[in-house]
This record gives sequence, structure tokens and C-alpha cells, in this order.
Amino acid sequence: MSNTNIKKVRTSDLELKDRLVAINRVTKVTKGGRTFSFSAIVVVGNENGVVGYGLGKASEVTSAIAKGVEDAKKNLVKIPVINGTIPHKQEIRFGGSEVMIRPAAPGTGIIAGGAMRAVLESAGVKNVLAKSKGSSNPHNLVKATVSALCELRDAHSVAQLRGISMTKVFNG
Repeated sequence: MSNTNIKKVRTSDLELKDRLVAINRVTKVTKGGRTFSFSAIVVVGNENGVVGYGLGKASEVTSAIAKGVEDAKKNLVKIPVINGTIPHKQEIRFGGSEVMIRPAAPGTGIIAGGAMRAVLESAGVKNVLAKSKGSSNPHNLVKATVSALCELRDAHSVAQLRGISMTKVFNG
């Protein structure tokens, strides 16, 4: 996520809801035997254009989830949501996962699966068509989806960037 469009958000005045995307049991082999611990990837958002993800690792599931939520609150970004959908189509690749998100008409709903659905619901997108290609690894899917949402630009930000009026953005 090395984009200049990323807008960090403070958590002080937000009501965030967290969604657990995946829990993974990991094993460390030591001299005394196997040591089990848990890794959890969590997505938080206020369902109004703010979303973030985090990874938590601990020896118990509940503490791994709690650590993931704390990490996600540190990585919140603001995304443009216009009339319940996204402003334009976006395709992003992260690791082995490739995601494509497209705006959809009102009433379509979120056409996405698994990890992508959790991110889009947390961001507050109500109508979107999404497709994941390549790896279905939840870590890479979440990172690719958040990265795709960060790349989105609305007409107002494009007008500001170019130093022109909103009507010139649409009329050329």
C-alpha cells in the first residue's frame, strides 16, 4: 500500500465493528515437542467508508483475536463510498491473489466471497461485484481488497488534484 491516496483515520470518534476472517493453528517444533499457537486475521470498520485489517498471534484464540483487533485499529483507512457503491472498477494483485471490484446498481448487494465480503461489508459498501482470481489465501485476499479500496478515487478528489471544477471532470 504505497499509494498517496491513503488517508489514515483516528479511532477516537468511531464506532468500529470487527469481523473475524480466518483463524489458523500454527505449530512450532521445539526440543520438548510441539508448541501450538493461533494466528487470527481480523477486519474492522464503521460501515461508513472506514476499514482496516490486522493480524494477531497468541497461544489462545481469544487473545489472538483481541490482538488482531488492536492491530486493525492502528491501520484504518478512509475509502470513497458513493450511494452505497464504489466510484469505479479496480483490479489489484497482492502476492498470489488478484481481486477485481466493480460498482453495481442499487439492490445488487455484495457479490463477493469469504475474505473479500468481510472487508467490503466492514467498509460500508452495499452494492458491488467482486471476483478473486489466483490464490484464495485469506491474508493475501484481505490485503489485496484493502489495497484496491485504497486506490479508489472519487470525482471530488480528482477535481482537487487537477485543480479544475467538478463539471470539467465529467465534461472533459
